[in-house]
Amino acid sequence: MVSGEQFELQSGHNVEHKFSYEDLRDWINEADRLGELERISGASWEQDIGLAATVVKYKEDAPALLFDDIPGVRSGFRVLVNIFGGKRKNMTLGFPTNLNKVELSDAWTRVYSHDEEALIPPTFVDTGPVFENVMMGDDVDVLAFPAPLWHEDDGGRYIGTGTYNVTQDPETGWYNLGAYRVMVVDSKTVCFNTAPGKHGRIHMETLAKRGEKMPVVMVIGGEPITFITGGYEIPDGVSEFDVAGGLRGKPLELVKGKITGLPFPANAEIVIEGYVDPQDLIPEGPFGDWCGSYTEAGRVRPKCTVEAIYHRNDPIILGFPPQSLPDEYSRFRAITRSALMKQNIKAAGIPDVQEVWCHEVGGSRMLTGISIKARYPGHAVQAGQIASQCFAGAYAGKWVIVTDEDIDVSDLEELIWAALMRCDPATEIDFIKTAWTSNADPRLHPDEKARGNITNSRMIIDATIPFHWRDRFPVSTKPREELLTQARKKFGYLLER
Repeated sequence: MVSGEQFELQSGHNVEHKFSYEDLRDWINEADRLGELERISGASWEQDIGLAATVVKYKEDAPALLFDDIPGVRSGFRVLVNIFGGKRKNMTLGFPTNLNKVELSDAWTRVYSHDEEALIPPTFVDTGPVFENVMMGDDVDVLAFPAPLWHEDDGGRYIGTGTYNVTQDPETGWYNLGAYRVMVVDSKTVCFNTAPGKHGRIHMETLAKRGEKMPVVMVIGGEPITFITGGYEIPDGVSEFDVAGGLRGKPLELVKGKITGLPFPANAEIVIEGYVDPQDLIPEGPFGDWCGSYTEAGRVRPKCTVEAIYHRNDPIILGFPPQSLPDEYSRFRAITRSALMKQNIKAAGIPDVQEVWCHEVGGSRMLTGISIKARYPGHAVQAGQIASQCFAGAYAGKWVIVTDEDIDVSDLEELIWAALMRCDPATEIDFIKTAWTSNADPRLHPDEKARGNITNSRMIIDATIPFHWRDRFPVSTKPREELLTQARKKFGYLLER
């Protein structure tokens, strides 16, 4: 645990930021202490784990699940799912459990930074718990672990969903962490999906031009905050290890792989080390992806030959598979991406940004709500355009709705009400074409995808009260916040039935 940082939120809460866990096992103990962990014995990797994950992911306050005694694998080899929900999502990010999701996102904004002065580089140690068991050469066996079949029509078992890859830029030497899913092919082979433009893909393409394979390590079970930074939008040249150290207030302790020399946390649960051959393509998927649909059949990705596996005694796979939306993954990304999006918009010079929410129903990418205190004509359009193309919003966005400050943009019904009642579709909706999107977008035409056209359009909805006749616009019947607070105090008991 590190000493906490004290600050005050916009809501008036005094908040201390500190982590109560060092590794995934500490996290499990904390979730158990909160009463939000359920242990399940005897569930199968073939179906049961995926079914249970499906059930709990749709309810925000459902417990985390820890599976043990999984048939067909050694006793003690475990799988953990549904870490981001209930009070434990606050604990995961290092905050008090009484904050609601908007307050939690606001708090995250205060502590997260990838600026140079906020970074704390890691330190290297000679050994750690991850080296309690070492598989090399003929002993390598990916099938020893209970990688689940997460969705009914997945094309294979995915050992990596709550995982991140470590790669090194071959020209500058900086280490990148990228959250890419990892599919089991056989006992000594895996493959993973890296989208065009992502850092791990760029590293592989750079090495491919040299005729070289890419060294990689895959952290299959690590403490959650480093996994979270691995899936975050962090600029070129900034290592997620340094960002995670900055968040913790102390350096991460890393060891180096015995084959590639690439670093990974000394307290990781399972680490796979190997080489990716960009010329040797093998089938990957289909997989139930973050859009709530399966990836296309026939997809191929580069083969990764596993040279070594390191794992702790009684290792734990961290499962974080997407489901149909909204789900755990979208809840997690909504809280962390909303904070980053707000930072990006304000950094671009947009004044009086009140709140930003990247909605769960859109996978925290495809629907963004922004509230502003309108200062001048065109303010809303400016904010919407920036949101659709800024660093946090450029990839796989679709709709941006900009509203006035009286709208709670995290409330989906309130946001849509504003779009319906304050926007004229013919005059107050703008479109952007050929924007950067994801292969996972089910709306991409297969022929366009095949020829590499991975682009979509964006819709910017100005749902603010028209600036030039604001004083004549009908007044909303929504009660003032002070009156709502009074009503809740006096009659809140009516909602407790």
